[in-house]
Amino acid sequence: QVQLVESGGGLVQAGGSLRLSCAASGRTFSRDAMGWFRQAPGKEREFVAAISWSGGRTYYADSVKGRGTISRDNAKNTVYLQMNSLKPEDTAVYYCAAGAPNFSGSYYYTERRYNYWGQGTQVTVSS
Repeated sequence: QVQLVESGGGLVQAGGSLRLSCAASGRTFSRDAMGWFRQAPGKEREFVAAISWSGGRTYYADSVKGRGTISRDNAKNTVYLQMNSLKPEDTAVYYCAAGAPNFSGSYYYTERRYNYWGQGTQVTVSS
């Protein structure tokens, strides 16, 4: 059974930091693109960050560029999202997703291109 399990969310004050983790099991994702999306209350899910299978290419939404860093450890089948200088508008449920080896260009930003999803972890940033 393929599973993606996010962790690391919580309540943090504005300006603080969090490191989200996504542990994959059931199969190896070392050859797959991985991404993070988020969904705030009353809003659609949106792209946050993505990383190629090798970690050589990373992609960020403008809203987190300069504050977020996505990384992966293929030996641990785990992907991370470090978020710094958090703002109240970063409050959302953060989802990890696994794509496919043949990602290119816009695929990384496109929700429907991802095949597996975690259940999400809540991030709440207080002002």
